[in-house]
Amino acid sequence: MSPVQPIPLPDGSERDSEGRLIKLVFESSPPPPDAGANPWLIAVDGSDNALRALAHAATLAGEMKACALHLVHVQPWLSKEAAETELARFALEATEQARKLLDARALPWRLHVAMGEPAERILEQVARLHATSIIMGSRGLNRVESLVFGSVTYEVMHRSRVPVMVVP
Repeated sequence: MSPVQPIPLPDGSERDSEGRLIKLVFESSPPPPDAGANPWLIAVDGSDNALRALAHAATLAGEMKACALHLVHVQPWLSKEAAETELARFALEATEQARKLLDARALPWRLHVAMGEPAERILEQVARLHATSIIMGSRGLNRVESLVFGSVTYEVMHRSRVPVMVVP
């Protein structure tokens, strides 16, 4: 049995009007030198499709002079108590492979974690960062949910004001 790894402290957080933790930010070590230089937003959810999209983004970023990689991960709404104890853990577990991929390529990153509806939170983060593009997989973890509720990728593509690159 492997020892439980401690959850790192976030580099930033945000709370709603009721004091509930709703957003977290984690940075690579070393952090991105200029997180505002040509910011790309990459949606990550732990799926193989998201990892393929991230790998493609990493390849492109490695060829560029200036590009800041911002990962965004959205969790469903948690209670106030659960958000305090579980939001960081859930997000770090779901994005572990993505962060390791970028670390292995020596590409600095910033991870933005939010709770809520994924497409809405992704688009909010694009606006906050003034992202120049969005890179995401063609579908996420839950194929059934995509059929019933509509694809997050489809919604982002149709509502985004910046280019969206969809990686199959």
